[in-house]
Order: sequence, then structure tokens, then C-alpha cells
Amino acid sequence: MALAAVLGGGAGIAAKAGDESGWRWAADLGSWPAAWVLAVALIGWRAPTVRAAAVRAGVFFAAMTVAYYAWAAVVLHFGWNVRLLVAWLVLSATAVPLTAAGAHSATRRTGWLPAALLALAAGITLGGGALGDAGDHPVQAVVDVLVAGVLVVVLPRDGRTRLGALLLTLPLTWVAAQLLDVLRAVLG
Repeated sequence: MALAAVLGGGAGIAAKAGDESGWRWAADLGSWPAAWVLAVALIGWRAPTVRAAAVRAGVFFAAMTVAYYAWAAVVLHFGWNVRLLVAWLVLSATAVPLTAAGAHSATRRTGWLPAALLALAAGITLGGGALGDAGDHPVQAVVDVLVAGVLVVVLPRDGRTRLGALLLTLPLTWVAAQLLDVLRAVLG
């Protein structure tokens, strides 16, 4: 769990540094969901139990969130955005552990439900919006496709689950895009 906190803290600092680097591609990597969905899915995949997946991912994401906003406030003197800090910490305690637990289960089972869980994770990645704006975000669009590929081609346990995940990715991308629009409205 300490490793998850240290890695999360480092990821948060890197994300804020990317935001302020002046390089659009670096800012995109920290701002669009692909990197974070992949990190949470890989934490779930590598964890020995569902509980460990949920706890490790929650700790990683919470540490990342605190480090991101602390770096912005303390190092960059931007001040504290308490509303967004709290919102992301709530996600660290709810959606993030559920996603990691889902990834843990989905990568160990076969069938349509595991396929749907992995396709939904890919949908969150693809539904983030970079593909629709690939002209302005070409690096992120490529990253989104690669991450989605890992989620639906590499992580499924067998060919049947892989095929199901591929077939479900497009409709679940639409669902994820709608949910991400709601999240943006709440956070905006």
C-alpha cells in the first residue's frame, strides 16, 4: 500500500508538471482519462485479491490527487482548489476502487460480463474526447487507442472474452462519454 501511495504521489506531481510544461501532449496525458484508467486497470490486474485491488487503486488515486493539488498550491503558488480536491478524493474512494475491483475480476474470468467490464474501461478512455478532437490532440488520440487496445486485447483472459470486449467497446464508449459529460458538468 505504501508503494501505491508513493507511485500515486509521483504521478500527481508528474501530471501537474505536464499541465504546466507548455507542451500540449504532456498536459493531455495528465488531463485525459486514458493514463489513469490504464493505471487503475493495471493495479486491479496485478493485485492478488479484489480487496487489494480496490484499496491499492484508491490509495494510488488519492495520493495522486493530493500531490497534484499540493504541487499546484505549494510549489506553483496557484492556491488550493478545495472543491476539486474533495471531488477527486470522493472518486478515489468510490469509482476508482470499483474500477480496479472490476478489472481484477474481469482479467481472471471469461465471458460477457468480464468483456463488458473491460470494454467499459476502454469506453471511458475512448469517450474522453481526444479522438473527436484528434487534430488538436494527436498524441492523446493515439494514446487513447493504444490504452483501449491493452484493455480489450491484452488484458482479457481468453479469445472469447477478448472478442466480446471488442464488440462491446463501441456501445460502451457512447455510454462512458455520456457519464463523462455528467462528471464534467458536476466538476465544472
